[in-house]
Amino acid sequence: MEDRVLIIKYGETAIRGNNRKFLEDKIIRSVRKNVDPFGEFYVKREQGRFILERLDGEMDFDLIIPKVTCVFGILGVSPAIRFDDQSIENVKEIALRHMKELYSGKNLSFKVDTRRADKRYPIQSNEVSAIVGEYILDNMPELRVDVHNPEIVLRVELRTMAYICSEDYPAWGGLPPASSGTAVSLLSGGIDSPVATWMMAKRGVRVYGVYFHSPPYTSEWAKEKVIDLSKKISSYTGEFTLYSVPFTEVQLYLLENVPHDKLTIFLKRAMVHGAEIIADKLKAQGLVTGDSVGQVASQTMKAIECINAAAHHPVYRPLAGMDKQEIVDLAVKIGTFDISSRPYEDCCTIFVAKHPELSPKLSVIERIEKNGLPELMGLIEKAIDEAEKTDF
Repeated sequence: MEDRVLIIKYGETAIRGNNRKFLEDKIIRSVRKNVDPFGEFYVKREQGRFILERLDGEMDFDLIIPKVTCVFGILGVSPAIRFDDQSIENVKEIALRHMKELYSGKNLSFKVDTRRADKRYPIQSNEVSAIVGEYILDNMPELRVDVHNPEIVLRVELRTMAYICSEDYPAWGGLPPASSGTAVSLLSGGIDSPVATWMMAKRGVRVYGVYFHSPPYTSEWAKEKVIDLSKKISSYTGEFTLYSVPFTEVQLYLLENVPHDKLTIFLKRAMVHGAEIIADKLKAQGLVTGDSVGQVASQTMKAIECINAAAHHPVYRPLAGMDKQEIVDLAVKIGTFDISSRPYEDCCTIFVAKHPELSPKLSVIERIEKNGLPELMGLIEKAIDEAEKTDF
């Protein structure tokens, strides 16, 4: 028997002791969700890794590898040939065929690295490497051997079954989806908040998104942008839930009742109040925002202090110390940048103060909210009750 499989390697999960199987199951579920639309697959556990098999045809690596490397908890993947006839003649032939398929006509250096997990195999690992390497060199004279710094490492693994591979595709690492608690992320259609959501999810946090939209001041296209961002995030997390909250009444109420230079602070606090209600319902352990210190007026240290005071949950800001270009670069890598760059405004850009206060005083903000905005919490609760929930 001979077939093409994908070797999946994981990192932190391997050292988690009694929680290891729980974390492995999380990774397997996410992998299956991503690949199941493309065929009938099976994930087999082996020591320290998984083997992804296709049961109804040959594996299309170009299609499947990107669906697997985006799953958190995975360090990398290697496309491999798996076979049961481990005679040295068969190992040599399959290794040569593999090398010709990928590297024929290329002037590259290589070495063979053999791992003999089954110690009953009659030939020592270094001898297998020498025999296979010599056979490849005899049949592919364009290649050259370099055991110290090769451009290609051909790996031969002799286990219950044999595996041959030479390519490695890195993944994001982190912790498996939904393995580290729950948080609610204030998700806009901008560049920053999807990246912050992604970063928390990478550490195993089950993140729920909440999006505050303001029809007719924001279009359905703006909402659609956030939906597409949620779909992209779900490709990493295996699942994602978005709460779309109609916030027009709240924003108009604030526009009419607070000093204009403080409008953005009150709007952000109102969103935090709303996210807190959802977090309480979900029994979440925190909130997530895309704030980067000093990037805009509502992200000065004084402004963050005023906004943070509206929360009773911890507020996580994974982008706090990053500059804009660093955030943009990461957004490009994870595939959210092009979606975020669509020219549809969210509610924050519509109801923005022309000259926002840079150093608001918390005591003043809290006094205005307590004494001057008696209807605010009722409007926020009404908006949350009318939220639309979408699962991805």
